[in-house]
Parts: sequence; C-alpha cells; structure tokens
Amino acid sequence: MRPIQAAVLTVSDKGYAGEREDLSGPLLSELLQQMGAEVVHYAIVPDERAEIERTLVWLADEVRVDLVITTGGTGPAPRDVTPEATQAVIERGMPGLAEVLRFEGYRRTPLAVVSRGIAGIRRQTLIVNLPGNPRAVREGMEVLSPILPHAIQMLRGVHTEHEGSV
Repeated sequence: MRPIQAAVLTVSDKGYAGEREDLSGPLLSELLQQMGAEVVHYAIVPDERAEIERTLVWLADEVRVDLVITTGGTGPAPRDVTPEATQAVIERGMPGLAEVLRFEGYRRTPLAVVSRGIAGIRRQTLIVNLPGNPRAVREGMEVLSPILPHAIQMLRGVHTEHEGSV
C-alpha cells in the first residue's frame, strides 16, 4: 500500500505574520513521517475562516491528500475558528476521533476539554483538528498514530470489512 499522503496546516495569526516561530507544524510533520506518512504540503494560514476553508478545500479537492491535520485555532478565543472552517467543508463527520483526542488529553490535563477540534471527511480526505500547543500535538499524535493508517485504508476502499463483524 502506498504511504499516506498528508498535509499539515498551522492556523496562527502570529505564525502567519512571522511574529512567532511555528513549533507545532514542523513537529506534526516529523511525527507524521515517523508514522510512515509522506508530508506533501505544509502551510501556515491566519485565523481567518475563509482562508482556512479555502486551503482545506484545495488540499482535499485539488491536491487530493489522504489526510490533513490542522494545528491551532481550536480553543474558545474569539479568533479560534478552525472547527467552524472545518465543519463548513467536511461532508461526513468522524466525531470519535475528536472524542478520543479530548478523552485521552483529559487524562493528562483537564484543560484538554476546552479544545473544540473536530474531525471529518471531505471526498477521500480525512481532516483532523489538533490544538496549537506542541505538547498537545505530540500527545494527539500518540493517540492518532495507531488509528490513522486503518482509517485511511478504509477511505481508500481497502479493508472495509472488520474481522468478527456481521
């Protein structure tokens, strides 16, 4: 099976403006590569809903990556609009991924529950929102790494049957 084609999208006003170094995006790229994925696109966009939506649509519809993981913009701050932008472009939700990220994050810090990140599918692309904190990215990828290869295989139409299922 060919490697997962992944894209990393950092959502950060300060990162986009060059006022802060993006630590989460490069870390996420590294963790995806360790998982065996090929990171074919990395970008930083501002906390602007239209820009996030446009980029997600382009990655799913034109670049046709298997996976987009965003980092940043998932909290309750007024400019945190990544979940809304993601919700606007997905066709089918995958709430279990966001639920397990919050559940496992809560085991480490109660503050994990303030993340409003979501997950869903647009065409053949899985989109997952992670918080912008590098520690949350690392912990989130620990949760996602064993799940993502199977999810991507299913999106590709491979291994759609579960052993033991009726």
